[in-house]
Amino acid sequence: MDVFLVPGLRTPFVKAGGAFAKNKALELSVAVAQAMNARAKPDVLIWGQVIPDATVSNIARELVFEAKMSPNIPAFSTVMACSTSFVGTIQAAEMMGKGGLHLVLVGGVETMSHVPLALKSEFADSVFAQFPKNPMGALETLQKVAPENFDLPVRGWANRQSGRSMGEHTEDTAKHFGIARADQDNRALLSHQGAIAGQDSGFFSDLVIPFAGVDHDMIPRRDTSLEKLASLQPAFDRSGKGSLTAGNSSPNTDGAASIFVADVEGLKRLGLTPTVKLVDWQIEAMEFHEEGILMAPARGLPKLLARNKLKFSDIALWEIHEAFAAQVLANVKAISDPAYRREKAGVDFDMGEFPWDRVNPHGGSLALGHPFGATGARILSQAAKELSAMPVGSRAIVSVCADGGQGTGALLERV
Repeated sequence: MDVFLVPGLRTPFVKAGGAFAKNKALELSVAVAQAMNARAKPDVLIWGQVIPDATVSNIARELVFEAKMSPNIPAFSTVMACSTSFVGTIQAAEMMGKGGLHLVLVGGVETMSHVPLALKSEFADSVFAQFPKNPMGALETLQKVAPENFDLPVRGWANRQSGRSMGEHTEDTAKHFGIARADQDNRALLSHQGAIAGQDSGFFSDLVIPFAGVDHDMIPRRDTSLEKLASLQPAFDRSGKGSLTAGNSSPNTDGAASIFVADVEGLKRLGLTPTVKLVDWQIEAMEFHEEGILMAPARGLPKLLARNKLKFSDIALWEIHEAFAAQVLANVKAISDPAYRREKAGVDFDMGEFPWDRVNPHGGSLALGHPFGATGARILSQAAKELSAMPVGSRAIVSVCADGGQGTGALLERV
């Protein structure tokens, strides 16, 4: 069964606490889902959110209702940290052509402006235990809640196993692989330059829809430079040895994004012919305490390429999620090392020189932003649009790293 990707729509991406600070995840999602549903009614909806609203147990199904889509559309939520809507796309691909499914709407959202506060279980249990017998007493207990009764995200969405943030883990990666600060800043600058060039050329005009008075991504900076990036202080390791800054790390972001996954029958409903084929994919996981938490693509991408007998030069486009510039540089350094590929990925296959000039031509997450649940759909849609303008037979690799030492990769082809 051939599976195809159709670039989806998304909201503009904005910094958390900014233009979308008053909007909830469902509001952002509704705008995108309604616009996609207007193109064609999907057979299934898959949606994801990494930082959930405690009052919404299945954001996908709630989205069907809030967007006034047909209640006959089954919907389920999925989550895999930053790979959430990427893995949702893989799930949709596996479902394609089965059970009468031909067109699946996949997407995700994050409102990092809104982080739910959790009560520690002991305190919450005591309050709930009072409610049936003494509701007023339970309310009085709640009025006495103290700071120590909360589970607060004081570590910036730290990994639960390590208690450390993504930035702290990626500092480990930068040191382990010898990734220089200057190279990180240069990668960040290229991301902003690519995103600005894309805005100026109109590349994003049919990918981004207006929302809440905003009609374009607000994070790319026209005024950034290597000098400005070099002036920023380390954000995660302030010992004098840190190299990750706010400038070479992706910002906390609000936004929603989508993509259509279809077979030939589904494409007909969209009025389209086959253009971008999802050829193969890889889901990878690793023990992350030595190399860093975002290095799984370095294990997965060599397997994906070798399985399809492809070298780096056979790939016309590389769309690599930029959680941090250091993570991108480290992953590429690792997959370019034959010894690493052989020992860590189990791949003994000559892949040649890595083509840096084919990476993220219209910017990546460093410049565009990174709403966790939305990034997978954003990057796959962006890659599909870029690949559709290339000659038939051109290929793309899309890669997203994820918290927990996981990652997803996909091989796309222009047909």
